[in-house]
Amino acid sequence: MSELYIRVAEDENEEPMEIPSEDDGTVLLSSVAAQFPGACGLRYRNPESQCMRGVRLVEGVLHAPENEWGNLVYVVNYPKDNKRKMEEIDAASAVKVKRGFQKTSDLIVLGLPWKTTEQDLKDYFSTFGEVIMVQVKRDAKTGNSKGFGFVRFADYETQTKVITQRHMIDGRWCDCKLPNSKVCPDEPMRSRKIFVGRCTEDMTPDELRQYFMQYGEVTDVFIPKPFRAFAFVTFADDQVAQALCGEDLIIKGVSVHISNSQ
Repeated sequence: MSELYIRVAEDENEEPMEIPSEDDGTVLLSSVAAQFPGACGLRYRNPESQCMRGVRLVEGVLHAPENEWGNLVYVVNYPKDNKRKMEEIDAASAVKVKRGFQKTSDLIVLGLPWKTTEQDLKDYFSTFGEVIMVQVKRDAKTGNSKGFGFVRFADYETQTKVITQRHMIDGRWCDCKLPNSKVCPDEPMRSRKIFVGRCTEDMTPDELRQYFMQYGEVTDVFIPKPFRAFAFVTFADDQVAQALCGEDLIIKGVSVHISNSQ
């Protein structure tokens, strides 16, 4: 008796592979598993009903439907648990690969109360996820806080969550965001200054200084004369200035827009 082959595929839409049958016309499950590891049976689509039918399996031997394999394409069956586990493993691997390209960054925390310590900062942000670095920026001479700091998380998803909300730290609302002071690394002095647009004539330099000191040390406030509805505020640290760029802030009930001084 000439050797007979049946067509077997992992999926109906994939190219089939020919598997040899035995002398009595049956096919060994081990022959199928040799080409499709983990296979536990075969199924096929009935030409009349278009429903999937299982191939009879007895003690490791697959029997042809109605004693004839015909020219059908048989699809491999896998244990559901194994298939589910493989899908979960593939999904987990995909997430790990994706996360591998999403590294966390140092986030700047603006508006810190002067009394806030690094331990206070770590205790607060640890409620969101694992913290791998905290720092409160301080004056080199006095050791006093400059009103801002930095935090870094181990997980990218935690970082994203923290950025999307405001934070009440030691009784004051604080903002946490990605600093963009590295946009102009060759011009650090220029990046310390911000442009405050939509100012009103009743805003004084002292009022602007007091307002912006909540974000960090202010070294200069300039309001042009005659009045032209804008002002310039210069910070001691360029990272504070750049972190505020693009923000709309409320000063004396008026919405002002912050942008780069250029």
